[in-house]
Amino acid sequence: MNRTFLIARREYAAYAMTVGFWLSLLAFPLFAVLGGAVPILIKSSETVPAVALVEDGAATSGLAATVQDALAVETSRRRANALRQAAMAETQTTPDAGTEAADRVREIAESDGFDAGMAELRRVAPIAAAAWREPKPPITLAPAPAVVLAAAPGKARDDAARTYLSAGKKDRTVGAIVFLTRADGKPAARVWTARTNDDAVEDFVRDALKSANRREVFGASGVSPEVIVTSEQFRPQVTAYSPKASTGGEVSFRDRLPMLMGFMGGFLLWSLIITGASILLNSVMEEKSNKILEVLLSSASPTEILTGKVLGVAMLTLTMLLAWGGMGVGALAVFQPDYAAAVAEILIQGGMLAWFAAFMVGGYLMYAVLFAAIGAFCETPRDAQTLMGPIMMILTVPIMIMVMTMKTPDAPLVQILSWVPFFTPFLMVARLHSNPPLIELIGAMAGMFAFALLMVWLSGRAFRAGALSDVKLSWKSFGAAIKGGGN
Repeated sequence: MNRTFLIARREYAAYAMTVGFWLSLLAFPLFAVLGGAVPILIKSSETVPAVALVEDGAATSGLAATVQDALAVETSRRRANALRQAAMAETQTTPDAGTEAADRVREIAESDGFDAGMAELRRVAPIAAAAWREPKPPITLAPAPAVVLAAAPGKARDDAARTYLSAGKKDRTVGAIVFLTRADGKPAARVWTARTNDDAVEDFVRDALKSANRREVFGASGVSPEVIVTSEQFRPQVTAYSPKASTGGEVSFRDRLPMLMGFMGGFLLWSLIITGASILLNSVMEEKSNKILEVLLSSASPTEILTGKVLGVAMLTLTMLLAWGGMGVGALAVFQPDYAAAVAEILIQGGMLAWFAAFMVGGYLMYAVLFAAIGAFCETPRDAQTLMGPIMMILTVPIMIMVMTMKTPDAPLVQILSWVPFFTPFLMVARLHSNPPLIELIGAMAGMFAFALLMVWLSGRAFRAGALSDVKLSWKSFGAAIKGGGN
């Protein structure tokens, strides 16, 4: 037993005492933050297409004005939503009150205008109001090129647009030209864009012409334009209720928080287990290639070496969990103290932390001994690819299924895969927010631990055979080692 703990301590110190380990420890939360920020940065850096509107053909008068009106309405809607998001950003330390205040800001902006909405934002969220930025419109309108207007309606204008948009970006003032026409008496358009993959203009013009056709049809039936505008601007007040809500009625962000925590917990568990098992694989592989494993075998049994290594890397994994968890708790406590209290309540009173720990132990044990056994047959990463390729492909399955657990945690496919031992730790943690039956939790966990013990026995035989021989890794040699145990 002393030799086992000595090996475990050596394994832990070999990584924990290096600068690279702590840098990689900090890299995960850093890249997680960057991963969330990248879509925002991409969206903010997108250019707004400049569009020229040309009424082309007979009976098209007024269509350009309709598109301009649609642009004004969409711009106002985006501004109102941006005001709401700004209010949420500052008032969300009290989630329910923050949502009500943010909704009120948007309602005032929609009913009384942007200036009134901004005044309300300054009242409820002065910091956000000072930093508020104008949202980008879907498109901007620009005068049509003279060469296009000079051409005759129809094919000649299409040819002129093709020639104009084929020129370099510096030689043109617009990136799209929209010819507003009529087809069978209804609004239509031909959209010319400089880029073939740019469908933003097409989508906006289609929606605008739908609105134009609706107004024409209603107007022909005697409906006044004011009534049409009012009906299009109507926003129904819809409130979600559920008997499973914390209040027994209206659903709040607090009720949706366990869903997010379950998904994040499953992904965190996947990252921890795979990282720890990969460290173990590389450690065993490196020691075998450098003949260190042979020296260890002269002083300890294969079982003691395997147990010590698994235990040492387990302490490394626990260190990573404590570090990441500490950073997350610290960030929540500083920036969102009310959310921190809600998270703590769910983790402790909801039992999520206890289940997470149990599934982490079983999951780590399964993958750690398997990866260690594979490493005992390998001296280079290329040797390990024979088995690691299929294993890593299988490990992508729970990542894809975990996305489903956010909306449909009780879907038959999710429930069935939750009983597959290799997937159990990740999927069951991700499903905890739906309160699966206790018998299902205990049954899946029992199956996982039973399979983990089987993996310990089989991988122990394979590790012993691989450590004591120079046989190259293959499915055949790995299977033979499990059957014969190196005898």
